[in-house]
Amino acid sequence: MARTPPSARTAARRTRRVVLGLAGVVAAIAVVLGYLWPKPAPETSARAAPPGRTPTHAPSASSAPSPMESARPEHGGPLTAADGVVPDGTTVFDDSVPAVSQLDPALLKALRQAATDAGQRGVAFHVNSGWRSPEYQNHLLDEAVSKYGSEDEAARWVATAATSPHVSGDAVDLGRSDATAWLSAHGAAYGLCRIYKNEPWHYELRAEASEKGCPALYDDPTQDPRMQQ
Repeated sequence: MARTPPSARTAARRTRRVVLGLAGVVAAIAVVLGYLWPKPAPETSARAAPPGRTPTHAPSASSAPSPMESARPEHGGPLTAADGVVPDGTTVFDDSVPAVSQLDPALLKALRQAATDAGQRGVAFHVNSGWRSPEYQNHLLDEAVSKYGSEDEAARWVATAATSPHVSGDAVDLGRSDATAWLSAHGAAYGLCRIYKNEPWHYELRAEASEKGCPALYDDPTQDPRMQQ
């Protein structure tokens, strides 16, 4: 075997030391860059939230006001079913809806008796409005003033909270023309009477109507003595 000259071995050792030295420098630079280079932000999710912290969610559709709600500026919050706002499809049998369940018991009983008989002929009594809170009534009155341009004109359609039979639970507004047509023909037998010419949907209880018939209609609420209180 041939022997490597001493000068060649010395050169080889120097080359290895230079290579190792450069490798060390490169490794040190890599470590420094690893600390200084910005790290990507970790992904977040509701399920990966740290213990004891509540994850933040974007507003969902369920947090928006429902069709049962209406603006209530004076309270800074919406009117809800608790104020008498009625969800679509409500009938006189829906005890879970305050607009129905808080009607005068005698009025509600008469409505349900009439609705049961009308239902046998395919007619349903849908409630557009029933009992209302004073806040809801005042809100409707404010809307009417804006719509009709004056308090006098608004009074032909909406009473004050102090005089409205809706606030006392003594009136109901029924939807769908077949129901009001049925009541126009048969309502007196149950004591259910239309009160105003301009409101064919508005019904109240007049117990004596089953024997004497319903009283004469007022043109609108401004002719009703109860509205003058």
